[in-house]
Amino acid sequence: MIPFISHTDFARLHPTDGHPERPERLQVLQNAFPDFEEPRHTTEAELGYVHDPDYIRLIRETSESGRTVMLDADTVCTPSSYETARLAAGAAITAVERGGFALVRPPGHHALPNRAMGFCLFANVAIAARWAQIELVAERVAILDWDVHHGNGTQDIFWDDPSVLFVSLHQWPFWPGSGGPGDGNETTINVPLEAGSGDEEYVAAMEQVVEPGISAFEPDLLLVSAGFDAGAGDLLGGMNVTEAGFAELSRRTKGLCDRVALVLEGGYTLETLPGFVRAVAEG
Repeated sequence: MIPFISHTDFARLHPTDGHPERPERLQVLQNAFPDFEEPRHTTEAELGYVHDPDYIRLIRETSESGRTVMLDADTVCTPSSYETARLAAGAAITAVERGGFALVRPPGHHALPNRAMGFCLFANVAIAARWAQIELVAERVAILDWDVHHGNGTQDIFWDDPSVLFVSLHQWPFWPGSGGPGDGNETTINVPLEAGSGDEEYVAAMEQVVEPGISAFEPDLLLVSAGFDAGAGDLLGGMNVTEAGFAELSRRTKGLCDRVALVLEGGYTLETLPGFVRAVAEG
């Protein structure tokens, strides 16, 4: 099984008081997969690979104020959020180093260079991708995002960057409203799928669009924004991917690049999340 990267702080810090993105998500995963390696915190310089300095300072100062603040209608910043988000980004980097699966929160793929969005503070996968280019000399990085929501933050960060391929499978029409038909460029491939899509539709999208696109790009590293809110029965998603479906997505992904790392994004039903993660880790 692929090695896991996580930290007990994810299951106790950044409290969100009944919010779908809550510490219990990591509690159930760490109970299911207790043998995990702890990451380091990312540095502010590494956050600055993709985020504006003023935005990084805003999150740090808001957190240090000791108050809990809603940054937008969906995104919470608490006194421990800055440190937890730095740890999440650091875990994504460690996953790249180890070829592992980072089990983290808060998620990251909606975070914009200068704004929090959709439960996300820092763009974990984007930071790890840029870190790999700088530190590992991975010239070409591909990012596959199978979260039920379009990874608009990752798309925006790399929209004009020909060295990073972004590929997203997501429910459409759906929040955040981006990634629809025709939204893309030479290194941005969006695959909008109808609500109710399951294993058959996802595997067909992999065969027909994702695998040819990533293979043609010939990446040195493939990062996966591994959201599980496309899983059957998720609290927020409207898709029907099963454990077998996630295992097949994982198997196909592994064949696309010699170096692969995964980072948790969504997945909000506590009863099903560990099974979906296990299917991918074993796949």
